[in-house]
Amino acid sequence: MATAATGSVAHVANASGATMPSGAELIARARAMVPVLRDRESAAIAARQVPAQTIRDFIDAGFFKVLQPKRYGGYEMSPAVYCEIARTLAEGCMSSAWVYGVVAVHNWQLALFDPQAAEDVWGDDGEVLISSSYMPMGKVTKAEGGYRISGRWAFSSGSEHCDWVLLGANMVAEEGGAPEPFNFLIPRSDYQIIDTWHTMGLCATGSNDIVVDDAFVPAHRVMREKDMFNIDVPGKHANPGALYRIPFAQIFNRTVSTTSLGSLRRALETFVQATREKRATYTGARLAADTTIQEAVAEVKVILNDMELRLKSDLAELDARAEANDWPIERRAELGHHTTSMVNNCVKAIDLLMLFSGGKAIYLGNQIQRAFLDIHCARAHVANNPYPYARNVGAMAFGYENDCMDL
Repeated sequence: MATAATGSVAHVANASGATMPSGAELIARARAMVPVLRDRESAAIAARQVPAQTIRDFIDAGFFKVLQPKRYGGYEMSPAVYCEIARTLAEGCMSSAWVYGVVAVHNWQLALFDPQAAEDVWGDDGEVLISSSYMPMGKVTKAEGGYRISGRWAFSSGSEHCDWVLLGANMVAEEGGAPEPFNFLIPRSDYQIIDTWHTMGLCATGSNDIVVDDAFVPAHRVMREKDMFNIDVPGKHANPGALYRIPFAQIFNRTVSTTSLGSLRRALETFVQATREKRATYTGARLAADTTIQEAVAEVKVILNDMELRLKSDLAELDARAEANDWPIERRAELGHHTTSMVNNCVKAIDLLMLFSGGKAIYLGNQIQRAFLDIHCARAHVANNPYPYARNVGAMAFGYENDCMDL
């Protein structure tokens, strides 16, 4: 990982005067938390929620501050630190890591809003957390000083632990034209959480439904997604750092892809350890001597190593491009395809491990099966569908215009 992201100096102060840990120290804290998350994983799955104590541990470790503006006590660190924390936590519990990643990224996005929005959320408490569901399910009407919104949204991961939510809705912009996506920031007093999360994987993410009934949202808590695509956001003057000059999708889409790498890494280690001395039931032959299984392990290793190296390289490139404010659309499309294809490759790898894990892998609680289900559920996220992104990259190579706003 880049030195700038994980340097060992730990005596830098943020705007509040508090001493900031280094990226390396934060990643070490995540590594130390892996066995704790493994101990809590089964209970979290049964509860269909990450434990409140785990969220408290993440807060105390400073994980949610990584992308948060310094003016509210955050660290404003490289996305490389954030992604490495999420990847590492997923070696303990992918659901817990998923909730961390999704919730923590909102501390970055809030810096893109009108500065008053951050003051509304963090003015009294910089530890307040935000969940989201960007699905454009809201019905919006114009009102004096803002908008009124109603609707029901699914998949709000970690919502039980948050006091605000970011919700999506389509509406016509001030200058007219076709309806387009906007994000609306809403406090807990204006929405309900409906318990719907009964799933085959990512069971502990508590990604329940959000219901809003005619809530008023002031204009400063509304942001146009097109502005995030163009890197021309209301918060650019209050938060001028390079971290906040990265296109939204280049950060958010890695939020929902990176944790699959950690889960796959754990599954591979579990598989190798379990298979090392395992013998075939009928012949007694060592399974570790089976060349087909050996080739499967080698294939998973190369997939995993390639993706980890690509992630490291891409994150370093995001940092460099943000500093230079250099975002050619062709490269944005390629970088977008890199991250959206990541979970698809993890699916191929975990399928190989599941295929050779034998009959015992079908029992609940089996770690290979758990990773298999979690990674397949991650693949179901719209941002982890690589095909539209691949088609766009290929079309642009032939001279067609970009047609994707999620880059």
